[in-house]
Amino acid sequence: MTTSLAPFTSDDYARRLMRTVHEAHEAELDGVLVAPGPDLVWLTGYQPPPTERLTLLLLRPDQEPTLVAPTLERPDAEAAPGADIFEVVGWADGADPYDVVAQLLRPDGRFAISDGAWALHLLGLQRALPRSRYRGLGESLPMLRAVKDPAELARLTAAGAAADATYEDIVGARFAGRREADVAADLADLLRAHGHEQVDFTIVGSGPNGANPHHEAGERVIEPGDVVVLDFGGLMHGYGSDTTRTVSVGEPGAEVRRVHDVVRHAQQAAFEAVRPGVTCQEIDRVARRVITEAGYGDRFIHRVGHGIGVTTHEPPYLVEGEHQKLRPGMCFSIEPGIYLPGRFGVRIEDIVTVEHDGGRRLNTTERDLRVVE
Repeated sequence: MTTSLAPFTSDDYARRLMRTVHEAHEAELDGVLVAPGPDLVWLTGYQPPPTERLTLLLLRPDQEPTLVAPTLERPDAEAAPGADIFEVVGWADGADPYDVVAQLLRPDGRFAISDGAWALHLLGLQRALPRSRYRGLGESLPMLRAVKDPAELARLTAAGAAADATYEDIVGARFAGRREADVAADLADLLRAHGHEQVDFTIVGSGPNGANPHHEAGERVIEPGDVVVLDFGGLMHGYGSDTTRTVSVGEPGAEVRRVHDVVRHAQQAAFEAVRPGVTCQEIDRVARRVITEAGYGDRFIHRVGHGIGVTTHEPPYLVEGEHQKLRPGMCFSIEPGIYLPGRFGVRIEDIVTVEHDGGRRLNTTERDLRVVE
């Protein structure tokens, strides 16, 4: 599967930079410091390798965005998709890059810095600017990337469709007599065949391993009668997919059907609760209520969902205590589960986006219990 999508433009990156500066001002910050990683890719399209050499995008009110970068990497920085909206300031080996940054920042400023910034670099900034203060970007501006624009939604939709096609292919394969790792390898190959440039995870939890939500596919041989949790995803066009379905190798027993039905009903109820203005924690509560009333409340051991975008896990998080209200354009998973240690687990997951009148699923494969060979 291949999907053609127009690349992001300078205007797209300019809007994101302007939004970041505005939100930083509203949060009473003197600037935002962006290290290599998903935030820098989202803001500029530039993806340098994170190394001991400092690369840092400086966003400050009433000043042009500035990328401080090693001189030897300057040609790559200036070729980035969003390069015409920021100035590049190079520093040569042997120079102190933190002094270069210090000349461009308010000495006693309060800054948000990328969560993934190296401690080495943060400590260097603190030495160069001893009166400065720092907070994590995720803490300061948690919803910065949460609301997707139409071009981002198109990429997430394409990634979801590719993951769905992968599922439809994998359920036609043989499970019994094969190792979990073999099925996981098939999932990875299929994701790439359907357009993913990066595979982030291929969870195959068979039998008792399915009761571990983040089980890594291993050497266990899948047997007739096993329940198998399939959770897989990655990046396509730079945006994430993440879906989970649970299948039965041969006809399932009554308890397996009952547990699967409870999870399916919880997932559906949570999806139906999605609409603008509802808090993130309420979506978790809706799913948890269904599972608790069925007698499995203590076997639902994780939040109901997480945001997705240029990474497969990002805000918003659908969990108790998160009072952030849903807004059109937000995208996140809804993935309730029940886990019975030593026996089996069931999880069903779709990516959902918020629209003005409710939610829209980006994964549309059937959620009924599928029987495989």
